[in-house]
Amino acid sequence: MENRLDQLKALKYFVAVVETGSFTKAAARFSVPPSSLSRRIADLESSLGSNLLKRSTRVVNLTEIGREYYNQVSKTITELENSNEVVRSYQAKPMGQLRISSMVGFGEKILLPLLDEFNNLYPDIILDVHLSDQLSTLGHDDVDVAIRGGYAPNERVIAQRLMGNQFLPAASASYLTRMGTPRNAMQLQDHKGLYYRTPTGPTAWLCDLDGQWQDVSAPAVAISNGGYWLIDKAIKGEGIIMLPRWILQPYLDRGELQLLDIHPPITTTQNPAFAIYLLYQKQRYHVPKVKAAVDFITTRVKHQYPY
Repeated sequence: MENRLDQLKALKYFVAVVETGSFTKAAARFSVPPSSLSRRIADLESSLGSNLLKRSTRVVNLTEIGREYYNQVSKTITELENSNEVVRSYQAKPMGQLRISSMVGFGEKILLPLLDEFNNLYPDIILDVHLSDQLSTLGHDDVDVAIRGGYAPNERVIAQRLMGNQFLPAASASYLTRMGTPRNAMQLQDHKGLYYRTPTGPTAWLCDLDGQWQDVSAPAVAISNGGYWLIDKAIKGEGIIMLPRWILQPYLDRGELQLLDIHPPITTTQNPAFAIYLLYQKQRYHVPKVKAAVDFITTRVKHQYPY
C-alpha cells in the first residue's frame, strides 16, 4: 500500500512539474522541498527505466516518451481527484468556488440575471463566470459547467439541451415598406442582409430547394459579432437580420422587428439539432455545487424560454 501511495505521489509531482515547467514551482504547490520532489521523480524514472524529463538550469522539458506518459497519467490523476472530491462532498452542502463558462450573448442576456437569484439561494458558492464565444472543449476550459451554442459535442461530457438556437429572419416595418416583404427564398437576392459573425465566420442564409441546400444570402450591408449593433441597424430599417428567437423576442414583442414568413424556410445550419447546451462532466454532477448549478440553470431556462 505504501509503495502505491509513493508512486501516486510521484505521478502527481511529475504532472505538476510538466504543468508549471519548474521543479521549484511544482514543489511549492505541494509545500515540499524541490530536492525531495526531484528525488521522487527520479525514482519514478528509474522504476520505468526511461527518462521522462530533460533537465537544464532554466527549463524542464518533456522527452518524447515523457510527453506520451504525461498524456496518459494526467487524465488518470484528474479523474482520481474528481472522484475524491465526489466522495468528500457527497453529503456536504453546496459551497466553494464554482467555475462557469458561457457564450457572451447568452451569458449577458440570460445567465447572469439567473445567477443573481442563484447567489441568493446558495450564498456559500463563489461564482467565477467567464464569458467567451471561442470554441473550446469543457476539459480545456478548466470549468465546472459550460454553456455552448451549436451541436451536442462529441466529448466525454453530459450535454443537456437548454433551448433551441435556430436563427430566424426578421426586419423592421420601415424596411419592409421600403424594400417589400420577401415571401420566397430566391427573392432575398434583391434585399439587404445584416450578418452575425460567429467564431467560424458570418452566418450564411441557407435553404433546402428541391432536396439540395443552397446559399440564398442577401447582399451584405453589415457583418459583425456585435449582435446588438446589428439589431439596432435592423430596427432602423437597414436590412434583414437572422438571430435566434431568444435574442429577437423582446424586439418582436415591442413591434420593433417582425418575423418573416419565407418559403422554403431559410436557416443558418443544415442540422436540426442546433441548440444551446449545458455541459458538465458526469462524475462531477454529484459534487453539491455542480449539481445545484446544473439543476437550477436547466430548470429556470427551460421554464422561461420554452423554445
